[in-house]
Amino acid sequence: MGNKFDWHKETEKQWDQRASYWNENSDNMWDKGSRKTIIPFLARFVPKGSQVGDIGCGDGYGSWKLHREGYKVIGVDISKQMIEKAKARTVPEQLMFEQGDLAELPFQSESFDAIMAINSLEWVEDPLHALRELSRVLRKHGVLCVGILGPTAHPRINSFPRLYGENAICNTMMPWEFKKLVEEMGFELLDGHGVYKREVKENTIASYPEELKQALSFMWVYAMKKNF
Repeated sequence: MGNKFDWHKETEKQWDQRASYWNENSDNMWDKGSRKTIIPFLARFVPKGSQVGDIGCGDGYGSWKLHREGYKVIGVDISKQMIEKAKARTVPEQLMFEQGDLAELPFQSESFDAIMAINSLEWVEDPLHALRELSRVLRKHGVLCVGILGPTAHPRINSFPRLYGENAICNTMMPWEFKKLVEEMGFELLDGHGVYKREVKENTIASYPEELKQALSFMWVYAMKKNF
């Protein structure tokens, strides 16, 4: 028999390999692309000066933008290469980066006032366990801001090999599944919104029910409040 597949090590390896490509494109994603609405959305619910964990921070550009908006930020990513690129930015005192695994976060319980985790839960072997870790490090009444890839997101192709019985490091969790998980954990939904490819005209779908909007989405972004 071959060696048992280690999801976590393979995830670290593959994101190390993607670090340079990600670094070349992350500024545009956060400034003009699929992630441009996220920080203004988070800021509606999280006071400036709060301690925010950016879990799955990649090369740290989103963390840097959070800091620019007045937050104290710690960025975490499983990829050593991503963290090295994050640290290579001009790092102010209240912006730190640390390599860490979402399945076992290197923080004490109730360390953060808010958590931002964008397209992170799709890359863990056990999303429910990862959500419990996010909940553990989030303070009571803290805000969890999560972006889940929608059905039209091309990165979901990374889960396709599982149909051949092959190993994959991407889950296929849908936005509505994430919502159900966190609500059953006791989180309160504050709000959510969709991010779409340019072919989808938001004025056309404005009257659609949420499940149809999500079916067309590239990503769905939620804000949840921990009341326990």
